[in-house]
Amino acid sequence: MDTNRQQKINRLIQKELSGIFLLDAKKMQGVLISVTNVRVSPDLGVAHAYLSIFPSEKAAELVRNINENVKTVRYDLGKRLRNQLRVIPELTFHLDDSLDYIENIDRLLKNQ
Repeated sequence: MDTNRQQKINRLIQKELSGIFLLDAKKMQGVLISVTNVRVSPDLGVAHAYLSIFPSEKAAELVRNINENVKTVRYDLGKRLRNQLRVIPELTFHLDDSLDYIENIDRLLKNQ
């Protein structure tokens, strides 16, 4: 169970990461990146961000690319949050495939 402070920081980081990825996604035609969830550790040192990427064929490659350039993303996040957070957490990005999972279940149910 997250504390109230963790929940506030989760929402704050999610909002700012969404803004960062919105600017980056404009440079790539036909790609939509959304931050579906952010989970911060109790010591606020590590943040796990879950990304939903459309089209899903490019998702694994983009998440790998984002994780390779995590220092740049953390720097941009730090510039945006420098007045609200004392320490910017280490970031790790994961693919949120819940939409693909829902589509698969829906397809399976329609076939029966």
